[in-house]
Amino acid sequence: MTLTERLPASAEPDAVFDAFQTWVAEQGLSLYSHQEEALIEIATGANVILNTPTGSGKSLVATGAHFMALADKRTTFYTAPIKALVSEKFFALCRIFGAHNVGMLTGDANVNSDAPIICCTAEILANLALREGAAADVGQVVMDEFHFYAEPDRGWAWQVPLIELPQAQFILMSATLGDTTRFVDDLARRTGRPTAVVSNTERPVPLIFQYAMTPLHETIEELLTTKQAPVYIVHFTQASALERAQSLMSINMCTRAEKDAIAAAIGSFRFTAGFGRTLSRLVRHGIGVHHAGMLPKYRRLVETLAQAGLLKVICGTDTLGVGINVPIRTVLFTGLSKYDGVRTRLLKAREFHQIAGRAGRAGFDTVGTVIVQAPEHVIDNERMLAKAGDDPKKRRKVVRKKPPEGTIGWGQPTFDRLVAADPEPLTSSFGVSHAMLLNVLARGGDPFAAMRHLLTDNHEEPAAQRRHIRRALAIARALLAGGVIERVVTPDGVRYSLTEDLQLDFALNQALSPFALACLELLDKESPEYPLDVVSVIEATLEDPRQVLSAQQFKAKGEAVNAMKAEGIEYDQRMELLEEVTYPKPLLPLLEGAYETYRQGHPWVADYEIKPKAVVRDMYERAMTFTEYVSFYGLSRSEGLVLRYLADAFRALRQTVPEDARTEELTDLIEWLGELVRQVDSSLLDEWERLRNPGAEVVEVSPLDDKPPAVTRNVRAFRVLVRNAMFRRVELFALRRAEDLGELDAESGWNTDRWIEALEDYYAEYPVVGTGPSARGPALLQIETTPAMWKVRQIFEDPEGDQDWGIEAEVDLEASDEIGAAAIRIIAVGPH
Repeated sequence: MTLTERLPASAEPDAVFDAFQTWVAEQGLSLYSHQEEALIEIATGANVILNTPTGSGKSLVATGAHFMALADKRTTFYTAPIKALVSEKFFALCRIFGAHNVGMLTGDANVNSDAPIICCTAEILANLALREGAAADVGQVVMDEFHFYAEPDRGWAWQVPLIELPQAQFILMSATLGDTTRFVDDLARRTGRPTAVVSNTERPVPLIFQYAMTPLHETIEELLTTKQAPVYIVHFTQASALERAQSLMSINMCTRAEKDAIAAAIGSFRFTAGFGRTLSRLVRHGIGVHHAGMLPKYRRLVETLAQAGLLKVICGTDTLGVGINVPIRTVLFTGLSKYDGVRTRLLKAREFHQIAGRAGRAGFDTVGTVIVQAPEHVIDNERMLAKAGDDPKKRRKVVRKKPPEGTIGWGQPTFDRLVAADPEPLTSSFGVSHAMLLNVLARGGDPFAAMRHLLTDNHEEPAAQRRHIRRALAIARALLAGGVIERVVTPDGVRYSLTEDLQLDFALNQALSPFALACLELLDKESPEYPLDVVSVIEATLEDPRQVLSAQQFKAKGEAVNAMKAEGIEYDQRMELLEEVTYPKPLLPLLEGAYETYRQGHPWVADYEIKPKAVVRDMYERAMTFTEYVSFYGLSRSEGLVLRYLADAFRALRQTVPEDARTEELTDLIEWLGELVRQVDSSLLDEWERLRNPGAEVVEVSPLDDKPPAVTRNVRAFRVLVRNAMFRRVELFALRRAEDLGELDAESGWNTDRWIEALEDYYAEYPVVGTGPSARGPALLQIETTPAMWKVRQIFEDPEGDQDWGIEAEVDLEASDEIGAAAIRIIAVGPH
């Protein structure tokens, strides 16, 4: 029975509260006093600011809020800062309320949007609020992780609903809000509802704070000995988290029985080459790694093993604070300073308490421990002073070590201050954009009055408000000049309106998708480069995967230096020329010209940049597998980012490119990309498919059951995988890289020496091997299929057009399904 079926006949607050409390008891739970207080306030119609510690049951309060809105026949919105958290909440609420009662909007997915409960990112709700204002069908808003209100680039999305939705009841939730007085008064004024603050500083599991003056290895060994595991060790870079995990392999974390239990839990989980093999060794030793650069399946594995109590130590980053379910007893900080992308600075009290609050597992621990590791130089200095004893002369002779260059010095006073400090008050972070102005204009009515309200009745200081007004006026002039809005004189005065209605999902989906669609018309569909050019157009509309682009640029500069040295170019000139070397940007002139033309008729795209790049195209042109690509660019620490980018590109291609713009080869490429992502980590696409079919029953999948569908089941995609695997060998053959070929095919008996012989024989007849679009086309790949084995011949494009040389191979289908890629065995290389 779903919670929806427990709705009482009467919408009276007492009846609704009692019905929810009964359901909670049936789940084997009981409400904490602060949960009960918050729910009573919500049931009576008040706004609630829930400022309670991590682990104190804010999610249950949110569920109760949705239940109470349903009882009153109001549409209720749940918002969160990241898509993954929104998606997780969507599936959780589907289980609780029934799938037909829950919808989701994230920009990537639009599921059951007429449902009475909607899960969405904060930006989605903000744009809805701008477009519809008080007329919007929004009766209640539950804003999770509300401290994101202060984020410089995204804070506007948390503020706009507060300004534009006076009809709604608000529930603002976070463990680190700081002083909320301003929000209490502001919400009461805007909504006409009383606003209650439920701020319970009593944690269900109290925390003990310690400052450790022992070296980190000793601190960890003591925690293990005193049964303080699992321990989450906080680092501020992904690289340092992995390095720390590897350095801890010398500590005996687990007993033989515990290691056997880990191995049994892991079962046949598929670890791929590179980081996967490293992680396999670590988790089997009782050590986890957790950061945003990992593949989702690896993070899920670590979380699952941690939830089962099988990991003693998890080395991760400070991203643990938002929506990650890793139960831990002890949080161990390796430092109290971080580089925030601009400068190195000390942690803010909010950041410190957000992470520290993860310590202590409700229902498991009676107390949680938070330890801050003293800096190494401080520990060394204390040890040297202790060795000197009480002798003043010896103590004066001690040469004290200083903090490493480029770091900020801190010590126990910093620790004491952060422990005692309340989170800093949230500061307004507002902004004005073309999309904001256009959404307000689309609302109808008096846009001047609406914008005046938005720009002068926000939470900004007067000087900032004046800047926003000037920005809005400049945007309005540009929209008028571009013919997007018009000025009409009527008997009642001057009226401004849109010349055309905005598309329904304007600013709710990929903002540059309409631009990409227009760009496709500029491409030559008959060109052999057409499929890859379409990919380049779509890639230009996606966010930059910075680590990948940086690696591409580094590789390009290395290759350029070698080429310039070979040409005898002097050092100074080489350095000058290197400044111009960057990562690949296909179609750059075409895209820039098209963007300028498109912007003249669609000025709002000025809020967004086109970002030409080639990641999907680069991987396809190099005929590499995911593992080969990650290895080639040294991206093992960022493979999760690479895969998320590929998944985004696949979704964008599927959603944006219309059927009449697709060719056979482009469809093959799209299928190949989807299968590549699915075989590496199917969760990214499985969830999307579930969202695209919301009527399907929500099936729980074992977190460790990561095995994707058989790679051979999608014959179209598998043909491309085979073609790419064969063409990868053609490219290496063209570059005369016998050693790399030997690494690929040693198991087939084709080691480096055999490839050298084949190379010598071919190049005795022909000077080059073609690797252009025609060389990789389907015409030069012959495939003979049988149920268990494919026989293939990849023909070389030689300069004489003889096409007698090639590579013959067998593809084992069962082995391919096992490894999730084409299992190639070379039979022969030479003339037919």
